[in-house]
Amino acid sequence: MPRMLDVSDAVRAEIGDEEADRLLAGQNAPGSYDCTSCRTPGDSEQERTSTVLFIGDETAVLAFAHATCLPSQVVQVTEEQLRGAVRSINGDTSPSGRVPEQTPPQWNATEQAPPQWNATEQAAPQRAVPEQAVLGITSGLVLIAGELHPALVVEPTAPIVRPGSLGGSDEFLPLLIEQGYVPVTELAAVPPVLHGWSVLLAVGQLHAVLQPQANGGQPVAWWQAHQPLQVTDGWRAAANKHQQVIMFAAPVGSIGRQPREDLLRDALDKAAAGGRLVAATLPLAGT
Repeated sequence: MPRMLDVSDAVRAEIGDEEADRLLAGQNAPGSYDCTSCRTPGDSEQERTSTVLFIGDETAVLAFAHATCLPSQVVQVTEEQLRGAVRSINGDTSPSGRVPEQTPPQWNATEQAPPQWNATEQAAPQRAVPEQAVLGITSGLVLIAGELHPALVVEPTAPIVRPGSLGGSDEFLPLLIEQGYVPVTELAAVPPVLHGWSVLLAVGQLHAVLQPQANGGQPVAWWQAHQPLQVTDGWRAAANKHQQVIMFAAPVGSIGRQPREDLLRDALDKAAAGGRLVAATLPLAGT
């Protein structure tokens, strides 16, 4: 029986016309599936379903999602991210192939598993790098103009200096402003969209914050999770609704580890009032 599948031109170009036609004819498409975005059951015989192709460095995985959750598309991920997505879908099954070295975040910073704010994410083991700052990142819902928006809050554990600099002042916010982030004095409006940057969700988990390369080409990871991080159902639903995420950034010591979202909001308001907060709205990449 033919499936109610959407196969975008980008997916068709990757898998080929023959495979795409077999999918549309129902030969290789599943009946029931778990949506790669919202992780709830779907049925390609009863509802419109999007084909989502995750492409790593050496392997690719075809997944399925409710068309109401996201459109058919190709999502570029690292091989390690792809393995994490497959493990989430198939238990212990993972694609073969090497795992390439991870692209380090810019500005002499390494990534860190996010602190537990309102239990929105599960902490992963941290790796310490001497004399280097670590980026802490967490997710939460922020109320702006009467509507809840998905947000990420980034705060390093030490001052950030420019690459090649031997020391001096904390350049974290100036570096971000040069990239297009805007200073925030109050959380009264959604900040402008920063095109080229994006937040990567795959299989309903947070994988990375991506930034554009100076020479064009595929975006690279500015921050990347050690392992895919869980987000709350409410956060994921808000991200799917808006198809974008607000990213706030503050220098070390501005936010801290807040145990509740109301305390997090208070810390953000104080950082904004003190001129220690920048933000941008990042499009949602993948799921």
